[in-house]
Amino acid sequence: MSDPRNRSPWAPDSMLDPRIIDPGHELVEYSSLGAGEIAQIVRVLSWIRNWRETEAALSFQSRNDMQLNETDMKALRFLVIAKNQSVVATPGLLSEHLNISTAATTKLLDRLAAAGHIERSPHPTDRRVLMISITDGTHEQVRETVGRSHARRFEVAARLTPDEREVVIRFLNDLSGTGITPDAGAGAAAERSPARREQAPADRIDGGGATPDPCKCRPL
Repeated sequence: MSDPRNRSPWAPDSMLDPRIIDPGHELVEYSSLGAGEIAQIVRVLSWIRNWRETEAALSFQSRNDMQLNETDMKALRFLVIAKNQSVVATPGLLSEHLNISTAATTKLLDRLAAAGHIERSPHPTDRRVLMISITDGTHEQVRETVGRSHARRFEVAARLTPDEREVVIRFLNDLSGTGITPDAGAGAAAERSPARREQAPADRIDGGGATPDPCKCRPL
């Protein structure tokens, strides 16, 4: 194998190679690994980067085609799942799922309704509560973009053997724990805390207190 020092330091894979970015072993201990093992690890990291770029491009294309932001798309996916599971979706459930305030939820729903993506109607069993549903046209758009992309990813995972999936699951689980430092994690947790959000629920038409949703099935 060629010496990594002979490779351009600006090549994409070079930025993932510890022999180039950390020659002094200050961050990564790789002295016990052979050149072939390091090259293979770099290939793994390179394909992770490629997947992230592909996923970001797909997400941007879907949002751009429908002229929506990321939170809007998450809301529509929630409503698709609610419809598929026969769940009565309410502003309160959506607010909880997105972890945003009542005011932000109201603005989001106003925006989606104005664009013809959702409809609001009285709750079937509690007239004090609004029910929200995705329109048929938008449902079809989401199915043809996000839905088909997910289906292709599912098929890729289905081609793995059960043992291979367990390896992937363990690897991705370990990988997901490397991205947040303790301080950043504490800040994120504080940001997600209910104390950071408005306490008044978004469900009530009259702005009253919290109303437990009659449907206990809460899709994620």
